[in-house]
Amino acid sequence: MEHLWAPWRLEYIKSDKKKGGCILCNVQKDEKQSLVIYQGSLSFVVLNKYPYSTGHLMVCPNRHVDSLDKLTKKEISEMGLLKQKCISVLKDALHPMGFNIGLNQGYAAGAGIADHLHEHIVPRWSGDTNFMPIIGNTRVLSTYLEDAHKKLYPIFKGKRKK
Repeated sequence: MEHLWAPWRLEYIKSDKKKGGCILCNVQKDEKQSLVIYQGSLSFVVLNKYPYSTGHLMVCPNRHVDSLDKLTKKEISEMGLLKQKCISVLKDALHPMGFNIGLNQGYAAGAGIADHLHEHIVPRWSGDTNFMPIIGNTRVLSTYLEDAHKKLYPIFKGKRKK
């Protein structure tokens, strides 16, 4: 039998999900520790700590709100522009062949954090899915989160790293 090790998942598995308030409100407090890569005036972009693929980003309103229909027009506009920027940055940095973009509103729709709306931008490559997620309930990622942060953060800030 083959074994795959993903020790970084243990932190999430053991964590008290109800302790400390909203995780998406809390991540805005420290950009480096929280993997926030862009902070706008009404919304922000953060690397998903438990990603579906390398570069998996989330666009979130700054305000703690649980439903798309509760967002203001300005919040919707900024989030839309940030999604566009995310796609551009991911294309530049990681060269994906496509994207899955969307949100799950409410626990019944699959939202892991139902109390704070967030939209996913998942870069995709041909052949990046296989039997592992289906049979092994395991995802294989090719990059550490910290390395993805180091690659994406400067591009969001307009300071391309060579």
